[in-house]
Amino acid sequence: MAAALRPAILRHIRIPVQTLGRSRPLPCLHPLPTSMIRSMSSHGDDHLTREEVVERVLDVVKSFPKVDPSKVNPDVHFQKDLGLDSLDTVEIVMALEEEFKLEIPDKEADKIDSCSLAIEYISNHPMAV
Repeated sequence: MAAALRPAILRHIRIPVQTLGRSRPLPCLHPLPTSMIRSMSSHGDDHLTREEVVERVLDVVKSFPKVDPSKVNPDVHFQKDLGLDSLDTVEIVMALEEEFKLEIPDKEADKIDSCSLAIEYISNHPMAV
C-alpha cells in the first residue's frame, strides 16, 4: 500500500531549486517563504467553525440518555450540572470522538468534563470533521 501512496504524494510536493551557476540545480536548503508553502491537509479549507462545533457538541450531549436536554448549554459541567458520573463522561467523550471522527488521547480525554472543554478541544483539533 505504501508503494501506491508514494507516487500520489510525490505528485503534490514542490521543492524550489537554485542553480548557483551550475548546470545541475541544487535543492534549496533555506526556509521557504510562507507564500510558497502549500497545505497538504486532506480536509482542505473546510475546518469546522466554532459555531458548528458548539452545535454538534450540544447535540451529542443532549442525545445522551441520562441527560435532560433542557439543562444543556455550552458552559454545562457533566458531573456538577448534569449529575453524570465518570463513566458517563467517558461515554460522552467517546460519542464526541465518533461524531467528529477523531481520537482523543486518554490524557486529554480525562480533562474533558464539560461542554466548554469539549468545544475548546475539538475546535482546536485540526483533524475534526
